[in-house]
Amino acid sequence: MKNKTDYMKSKFLIAASFLLLFPGTISLAQENSGELKLSLKEAHDYALAYNKSIKSAKYDAEASRYGLWEAISAGLLQVNTSASINDNLIIMTRIIDMNGVQTAFKFGTTYDLSYGVTASTAIFNAPYIVGIQTATLAKKLSGLNVERAEQDTKESVIISYYLILVSVESMKILDGNIAVLNETLKSIRSMLSAGMAEATDVDQMVSNVSMMENTKSSMERTLEVNYNMLRFLLGVSPETRIILTESLESIVEKVNIAQILSTGFDVKGNLSYKLVASQEQMSELSLKMQKSTIMPSLSGFYTYSENGMGNKLNSMSWFPNSIIGLQLSVPIFATGTRYSKIKQAQINLEKTRTGREMVTEQLLLQEKQLRYNLVSAREQYNLQKANIDVSKRVYTSTENKFKQGMASSLDLTQANSLYLQAENNYISALMNLLQTKLALDKLLSNM
Repeated sequence: MKNKTDYMKSKFLIAASFLLLFPGTISLAQENSGELKLSLKEAHDYALAYNKSIKSAKYDAEASRYGLWEAISAGLLQVNTSASINDNLIIMTRIIDMNGVQTAFKFGTTYDLSYGVTASTAIFNAPYIVGIQTATLAKKLSGLNVERAEQDTKESVIISYYLILVSVESMKILDGNIAVLNETLKSIRSMLSAGMAEATDVDQMVSNVSMMENTKSSMERTLEVNYNMLRFLLGVSPETRIILTESLESIVEKVNIAQILSTGFDVKGNLSYKLVASQEQMSELSLKMQKSTIMPSLSGFYTYSENGMGNKLNSMSWFPNSIIGLQLSVPIFATGTRYSKIKQAQINLEKTRTGREMVTEQLLLQEKQLRYNLVSAREQYNLQKANIDVSKRVYTSTENKFKQGMASSLDLTQANSLYLQAENNYISALMNLLQTKLALDKLLSNM
């Protein structure tokens, strides 16, 4: 068994590597084949690779990575260069009084040229530091959003997989029931010909068969809806034929209720808690940002430029200029604006802290409830599974009595309805068991 597991793991790793190296080729091959055979694990792994909601969340995460670099680079060394050329069509003339004689002078030359380089960097800037911390946290949040999209998609795929299997199983039950009713109808008609049954017995059984066939038609439409939902989650075309390779029974056999119930719950490892805790950190940084606005900032700069002047472009006189300096900015008075923003940020922080405490309490209560639900679902499943055998024996006994003239067609119809109801109750209990188990797995981060 171990060798087989190792082989399947190696096979999956090779396929996954090929998928990463040649995603376009594999996608094209899948579209051309028009068919997907998927186990439950293969279905949610496929969705993780192709689901569009997950892709969108990953795009946001990629954008936040560049947002972090943008925040960092804003305070690093910035170098800019500039150049200009002016053609003074009419040179400015000024009149100057020289020893009582007013003389007109032209100031400037026909052409002015200049070029220069400016470098600046932040030496101390509190909002810049907090901005980097905020961008870093935003990147973390985007990663959590990707994780949430993957978790929600995985849950939806599993539920859709279950619903399809339930629909298929229900249709099998209906097909079996219709076959039995048709055989019974055939027997009643023979009994009617022999004078051992009444026409109303035949009418009653025909009505039962028609009702079952209508129910089957409705179930077929429901099955197609469930397939379409799975196609959407997998990110495949509506024409793709999906074949599920697992059955409800095989999935239930893998469920270890005792192991799940013995698994501890770390509330801080829950994704919902991580998200609300990150939001609290974001509120803390928002308060920190508002407080940083009352702190002084210091930056340094250096400028080098050369100015050229002359009446001909090929004959210019050049004069260099260079400046190095520090610039200090100290906030002094803002008519209470900064104080108001700080107080608002403090209130918002307290609000997010309260929200985190509420989520913690809700998760702990949810854990207890889901554990209780799982135990109840297991008991109900075992009960309904046993009821099927009882209902089947009752129906068989009633059918034999009917053939012997010891039971009416109404008795047979009621026995058949009870047997069908027992089958439906079993399927519902099975589905409830799987869904309850899935909900607890999601809470415990075991998906």
